Amino acid sequence: MTSLSYEAAVFDSEYGNFAPSLQRFHNTNIRMNATLVFKYFPNLSVIQQNQLIQLEDLYKDWNQKINVVSRKDIDELYLRHVLHSLGITKFQQFKPDASVLDVGTGGGFPGVPLAILYPDVHFTLVDSIGKKIKVVDEVVAGLGLENVITINDRVEVVKGQFDFIVSRAVAAMPTFVHWVKGKIKKESLHERRNGILYLKGGDLGEELKGYKTAEIFDLTDYFKEDFFETKKLVYLPMKYKG
Repeated sequence: MTSLSYEAAVFDSEYGNFAPSLQRFHNTNIRMNATLVFKYFPNLSVIQQNQLIQLEDLYKDWNQKINVVSRKDIDELYLRHVLHSLGITKFQQFKPDASVLDVGTGGGFPGVPLAILYPDVHFTLVDSIGKKIKVVDEVVAGLGLENVITINDRVEVVKGQFDFIVSRAVAAMPTFVHWVKGKIKKESLHERRNGILYLKGGDLGEELKGYKTAEIFDLTDYFKEDFFETKKLVYLPMKYKG
C-alpha cells in the first residue's frame, strides 16, 4: 500500500461517515486538512462537509489573483482561519433566522465558516476594502451559500440591527464598540443576551477595563492545538436604556 493510499485508508477508518462525499476529491492534502475541523465538529451534513473541503481550493485559487491571506496562513487555512472562526460557535450556537454581522470580514472570516455551519442564519459580511469583498463574493458563490450578503463599505453606514456582531481583532474594543453602536437588536432570540463575539489574542486587561460585563474565554478550552494558546473569545453583552 502506498503512503497516499494508506493515508486515505486511515482517513476513511477514522472518519467513515465522511468517506462517500470525500471520495470525489482527489487532493488528499486538502482532505486531511479538513479533518482538523471534522474532529471538533463531527455531526456535519454531507453538504457542509463538501463546502468545508472546497474552501482550500477556492482560497488558494483566489489568493493567487488577489492576495487577502498570507502565504503562511493559506498553507494552514483550516487551523488559522476556519477552526479559529468556528471557536465562536463553541460558545454560542445560533438559532434559525438569527442575524449576524461580521465586521471587517477580510477574506470572509469568521463569517464564511459560520455561514456553512448555520445555513438557516442570515449573515452580513462587511469590509471597506473592495478586493477583499470581491474574494468573499467569489467564495460564497463557489460554495453556493444562500445565507450570506456582503457589503463593501464602512460598518458605520450599514443599516439594520443584528442579534450578534462578530469579528476577528479588527480594532481595540472601545473603537469597535463605537463603530457598531446602535446595530444590535434589543430583543434576544437566544438565551444569551445579544452582543459582540470578538476573537482576539494577548493581554486584554487594559483594553477591556471599561467593560464590566465583558467575559473572556480561552479557546484552548475548546481546541488543543498550540496555535490557540493565546487566542481568546470576548463576549460583550450590550446594555440598553429604557
